[in-house]
Amino acid sequence: MMAMPRTLPRYELRARRHGLGDTELEIWQLPSAATPHISIPLRLAGLRGRNLDLVEHRVLKRLKEAGIRIDILPIEGMGSPIAEDAALRLALLFRTLAPMRSREAMRLVADGIETMGREEAAYWLGMAVHRKNPRRVLTALRIIMTDPKKS
Repeated sequence: MMAMPRTLPRYELRARRHGLGDTELEIWQLPSAATPHISIPLRLAGLRGRNLDLVEHRVLKRLKEAGIRIDILPIEGMGSPIAEDAALRLALLFRTLAPMRSREAMRLVADGIETMGREEAAYWLGMAVHRKNPRRVLTALRIIMTDPKKS
């Protein structure tokens, strides 16, 4: 087995509990040798409340695959390191779903993001994080995912 290079980007999942049954999950990118432009932790995305409740089973499945249990994360402070693949998909899912209200549209978007390849998810997240108007990028992604005429 090859050792993991120390020059990979580093990500962290943080869970914050605001009250009984009110948990917020966030994906943060941490400084590393692979990302010299990041000198302090950068919040990529977060999800809380009703929208998290609607996709919680999907999120927990991804976290279980990554070996993370949110029930044992600290209430405040440091979170848990998460692999790049899982972090990319979760951050994209959180950013895309955060402003949505339609349950059916949210289901379609979550299904679409789950079926994306790693490169496609990284592309969309990069566009959403680094563009001047990220809302337009995320709106376009939502339209693509919810359009019944798409192939």
